[in-house]
Amino acid sequence: MSDKSDKEDKPKKKKGGGMMVKVIGAIALLGVGGGGVFGLVAAGIIGGGHAEEEKKDNNPKLIRKGEEDPYAPKAKEGEGGEGEMADVEGEGGSEFRTVYYNFADDFTSNLKNTDALLQVNISASTRRDYRVVLWMKKHELAIRSALLIAIADTPEEDVISPEGKGRLQKRLTAAINKVLAETEGFGGVDNVYFKTFIVQ
Repeated sequence: MSDKSDKEDKPKKKKGGGMMVKVIGAIALLGVGGGGVFGLVAAGIIGGGHAEEEKKDNNPKLIRKGEEDPYAPKAKEGEGGEGEMADVEGEGGSEFRTVYYNFADDFTSNLKNTDALLQVNISASTRRDYRVVLWMKKHELAIRSALLIAIADTPEEDVISPEGKGRLQKRLTAAINKVLAETEGFGGVDNVYFKTFIVQ
């Protein structure tokens, strides 16, 4: 009889211990599983992460030479004369095409801590799709204001030397990109070029 009672006790202990391990394991799995799911959601791997991916994909893209820009205006049939040339790109240099936006009016401002005036006419370039140009047109008033502030903060010595003019170009480029980033969420201007540059 003692053998039977020992055998009966052993399975009961094993069964009871196994049940306890299963319960603890299930609780741990739920805790880790819930935390794991929370971690995946927080990291954007599951749920809600798709919106961020779509937003990233919505930024203006670099356009390779010869590639069609889906945002560029299409020429209407019958526009352009016989003398108008097609857009031909060279094979060397950058693999991306460049588009220029010409600001129609000059920028005139006093220079920092002096009576000297700087008058410039500029063009901005982008290798991204045509949305950047459309945004510059749309926000030209805000861009003009930012550029005039940047020019007014320029010391006279920066408009005399080539190095200083280079620094001014970088500051003007940054000013345009800041306005575009604040208004549209993306800059996209690669450089600013001086069409006219007069110090008085």
